[in-house]
Amino acid sequence: MVGLLGRLPDRVRSAMAGPEVIVEGEALAVDARLLIRSLAGKESALVVGDSPELSRAALERNAPMLRAGRRPTQAVTVSEVSLKGGQNALGATLYEPASCPGTSGALVFFHGGGWVIGSRAGYDHVGRFLAEHSGHRVLSVDYRLAPEDPFPAGVDDALAAFDDTVSRAEEFRIDPNRIVVGGDSAGATIAAAAARRAAGRKHGPVPAGQWLLYPATDLATRHPSRDTYGKGFLLTDDDIVWFQDHYLPPGVDRTDPQVSVIYGEIAPDTPPAHLVTAGFDPLRDEGESYADKLRSAGVPVTAVREADLPHGFLPFVHLGPRFNQAVTASAHALRRMLS
Repeated sequence: MVGLLGRLPDRVRSAMAGPEVIVEGEALAVDARLLIRSLAGKESALVVGDSPELSRAALERNAPMLRAGRRPTQAVTVSEVSLKGGQNALGATLYEPASCPGTSGALVFFHGGGWVIGSRAGYDHVGRFLAEHSGHRVLSVDYRLAPEDPFPAGVDDALAAFDDTVSRAEEFRIDPNRIVVGGDSAGATIAAAAARRAAGRKHGPVPAGQWLLYPATDLATRHPSRDTYGKGFLLTDDDIVWFQDHYLPPGVDRTDPQVSVIYGEIAPDTPPAHLVTAGFDPLRDEGESYADKLRSAGVPVTAVREADLPHGFLPFVHLGPRFNQAVTASAHALRRMLS
């Protein structure tokens, strides 16, 4: 059912979505209202039975619906590769658009899922879309998940995956000077932390940019949007607490800049950022505050608020025209970063 929503006529979709939802003067997009209504009032769309295993399994079962029946095209070729991780090899998928037969830039991408759930397999349609619409290669990486591998495992893996991509740039037909790190939600969080760590170290490459969609940037402080949008818009306040508590071992300082990138001094070589927030997202304010912090430190930042969308819209790219529009805009921003 969910996979069919985006293909219905506009007037049918509007009728099915129910009454308008307006908060702080902004109306929630029809695409988002339809998706939320399809969940039939579930308290959480992400956490099942207070169990990482059950939550992961449920997300993987639902992943095919996000592709909405779209078949892979010849526009992108796909191959499986292995990257060096923080401790072990990391599975990764290389997406190569037919439009760039020679050397290109690349996005090293990390999926969302609160550091606990999600996988590159579940984001396969995202990798294909970003490669096709950016015109550059995308390496989608499976990093270690909590609670089995809590912080800093994900950040370690993100930086190691970037470093290995740089060292193997010729093999992957990638320009080593045009490699951007990025992701959505938790994946954007570890990408941002990895970018900061790379910029602050004495030796080693630094990403050419950060492509960050609705990251969690402050795990220590509640920002106002947590209260305004913490219930009823896909990612709930309870979800945030659950994910953070599984990700962070007891006693970890949540103001550590590798946990919460909004804290600490920004290194001069921190790469430029394209940072997107969603208007109906409990993480909205902290994401925008991080954009302000980077800008104040002299880091070039393009900040975009998709005002009528909720958290997590990237994998919904095929579920409606508004989702598609927002993701396409972000893919075009990625193209500009890599060109």
